[in-house]
Amino acid sequence: MILGAHESIAGGLHKAFARAREHGAEAVQVFVKNARGWKARPLDPADVRAFRAEAGRTGMPAMAHASYLINLAAPEGSDIRAKSLEAFADELARCEALGIPGLVVHPGSCADHDEGIALVAAAIDAALAQVPGQVQVWLENTAGQGTALAASFDELGRIFRACSTPARLGICFDTCHAYAAGYDLVAPDGYAATFAALEEAIGGLDKVRGFHLNDCKKPLGCRVDRHEEIGDGSMGLEPFRRLLRDERFASATGVLETPEPARYPENLQKLRSLV
Repeated sequence: MILGAHESIAGGLHKAFARAREHGAEAVQVFVKNARGWKARPLDPADVRAFRAEAGRTGMPAMAHASYLINLAAPEGSDIRAKSLEAFADELARCEALGIPGLVVHPGSCADHDEGIALVAAAIDAALAQVPGQVQVWLENTAGQGTALAASFDELGRIFRACSTPARLGICFDTCHAYAAGYDLVAPDGYAATFAALEEAIGGLDKVRGFHLNDCKKPLGCRVDRHEEIGDGSMGLEPFRRLLRDERFASATGVLETPEPARYPENLQKLRSLV
């Protein structure tokens, strides 16, 4: 697995690569705009050139994470849905311009999960229709906190099947979220069962494009999304050892989203020691 980290874009998108190198990362995840706001100024062509140049110079794979404000399962006609669809399409277009292959997104929240799945699929289809090209939507499994969709792999699979653009869909697997949702990655048989269930739900592990490598502050099945430093949480090191030695994911990109970026070097060193 190619190991990286989510890096700040302060001072310019391209500066994330230098931060990643300082941390000892070989890949990078970024927000393609300020994640705390709906609107952002258009990408400056100079910023696009600088980002592409750094990506080429460093050879680092890059992925992007969508704003947490976006809720693709928001109800039709609502203000939040209109804003979410506009922001999602804009972020996909930014990824396409920057040459980033995938935009990771939490599917969203809806009390009625059947309705929510249909709303997410419609939103993805609409956004991809607005943004032709190669960029893909990488759906992230969730911890299932509140009314969040896609804590179960079955719901991820249902979103896949409801979309009309399967070739532009992928999965980003978050270790903390899976464990919090009740998938026991710690036990050897639990690890095997987890990926067997995912493979069946989405139609093949080749659809797993990336990983978020996070330990979990809370216990198995807590349904609480709280990341912890690698090995310091309730998961421990063993699930990461299995994952990093799993040949099925040898070419995948895995990025840290652990709480303290200052500890990225320590966490990356710890992960590499498991290989």
